[in-house]
Amino acid sequence: MQLPHVLTIDFLSSFDDFFELSAEATSRITVNRNYLDDILKEGNTYYGINTGFGSLCNVRIKDDELSQLQENLVCSHACGMGDEVPEEIVRLMLLLKVHGLSQGYSGIRPVVVQRLADFYNLGIHPVVYELGSLGASGDLAPLAHLCLPLLGKGMVNYKGKRMTAAEALELTGLAPLSLAAKEGLALLNGTQFMSSYISWSLVKAKKLLVWADAISALSADAFDAKSEPYSPAIHRVRPHKGQVDTARRMLQLLADSAIQQQPKVQVQDPYSFRCIPQVHGATKDAFDHARSVVEIEINSVTDNPIVFHDEEAIMSGGNFHGQPLALQADFLAIAMAELGNISERRTYLLVSGQRGLPPFLAPDAGLNSGFMIAQYTAAAIVSQNKQFCTPSSVDSIVSSNGQEDHVSMGANAAVKLRKVLQNVQRVLGIELLTAAQALEFRRPAKTSPALENLFAALRQTTSFMATDNVLHNGLIAAEHFLDKDPETVLGKGF
Repeated sequence: MQLPHVLTIDFLSSFDDFFELSAEATSRITVNRNYLDDILKEGNTYYGINTGFGSLCNVRIKDDELSQLQENLVCSHACGMGDEVPEEIVRLMLLLKVHGLSQGYSGIRPVVVQRLADFYNLGIHPVVYELGSLGASGDLAPLAHLCLPLLGKGMVNYKGKRMTAAEALELTGLAPLSLAAKEGLALLNGTQFMSSYISWSLVKAKKLLVWADAISALSADAFDAKSEPYSPAIHRVRPHKGQVDTARRMLQLLADSAIQQQPKVQVQDPYSFRCIPQVHGATKDAFDHARSVVEIEINSVTDNPIVFHDEEAIMSGGNFHGQPLALQADFLAIAMAELGNISERRTYLLVSGQRGLPPFLAPDAGLNSGFMIAQYTAAAIVSQNKQFCTPSSVDSIVSSNGQEDHVSMGANAAVKLRKVLQNVQRVLGIELLTAAQALEFRRPAKTSPALENLFAALRQTTSFMATDNVLHNGLIAAEHFLDKDPETVLGKGF
C-alpha cells in the first residue's frame, strides 16, 4: 500500500505491511533534489553539503570529495553502544525515516529513499544500538547504524539471522549505494530514533489504558468496593476529560454486576479504588497530549539544513532538536508509571486479608503463602519505574566543541519510556491474576458480563491456586494475556 501523507498513532498500531512510495512523494523528492543539484553548480557554501560538520562547519570541502564526505559522515557517526534496538522499533525507524524524507525538503535522491523502503519491505533490519544519541543534532549514532547498510556496511538481521549488510544485499539482489552531496546528513539528522520509541510506547499505552480500567473494575468487585465514586454527578463538577471518560467506563464495566447489588458495610473505599477516575483519567489526558505532539513530529521535516525549493533557499535551523519529544517522553513515563503505582496498591489490598478474603488469597494460609510474594514483585517493579521516571530532559551536556551546547537527551528519555511501559504491563498482569484469585472467593456471586468474559478468558491459560505452586508461570501468562485486544476479550464497545 501507499503510506498516507499524514501518519497517526492509530495507523502505526495496525500497520506492518508492504508499502511503496506514491507518485506524489517521488515527485516531491525529485523536484527538491533537482533544485539542490542546480544550486550547487553556483559554487556557494552550504553547511553539511560542502562543508564539514558540527564545529567543522567552516571547513570547505572540494566538489570532487562531496560523495566521500557523506560516506565518511555515516561511518564516523556509527558509534552506538549498549543493547540492540528491538527489530519492531527498527522497522518503525525505517518507516518514519522514509516518511520524513518523503516530505520533499531534505535534498535527497529518490533512489536512497526507495532503498530504505526496500529494507522495510524485505525485512532487512539494520543492527542499531540504544546508546549514543543526545537527542539534539538528530539521533546521529542510531540513524548512522540504520543507514550504514545502504553502503553495504554494518550488520543486519535478515530472516532470523544476523549477518553483514553486504551478505544481505547479495541475498536480495541489491547493490550498495554511493551517496551524493547532502544525503548522509539528511539520513543522520532527524528524530526518528526518539519518535519510533515514543510511537511504539503510545501504541502500547493506548492498550494498557483500556486494560487498566478493566482490571481495576475486576479488582473492585473482588474487593467488594462501591461503584458510587464513579457516579456522573461527581465528575460533572470536575470535568477533566480523562476523569469523566474513566468514570463512565468504570460504570460500563460494572454494569449488571451481582456483586455490586449486594449491600456494602464500608462508608468509603481506599483511594486506589475510589480515585480510579482521577488517577487513570489524568494519565489519559497526558497520553492525549503526548500523542498530539508525536503525530506532529512524525509528519515533520527534522533534518538540517532544509532545502526549500519552493522558496529558493537552503536554511540551517534546529528542527532536529528533540526537546518536544524529550518532554513528552518524560511526562508520559511519569503518567504511565502512575497506572502501575495505583495498581500495586490494589494488589496489596486484595492480599491483605480484608473484606472476607483470606490472607494472601491462600485457601490454607500459613501452610500456603498464596499471593504474598506476587505483591513483593509488583512493589519491586513500581520502585524501578520510579527510578526510570527521573527526567532525562532536564539534563544537557555540551558537545561538538561547544557548537552543540544544549541537547535534549530525548533518546534516553524515549528508551526509558519503553521500559516503563513494559513494567506497567507486568504490574497490571499481577493485579489481574490476583483479582481473578480473589473473585473465586466471592462465588457463587457473579461480576458483570464483561468482567466475567475477562475472567473466563484468563482462566484459559491460568487456574485458581488452591495450593502453592510456581507462581512465576501464572504471572508471565497474565503479562502476555495483556497483549490481546481488550475488545475481543471484554466484548464490543470496550
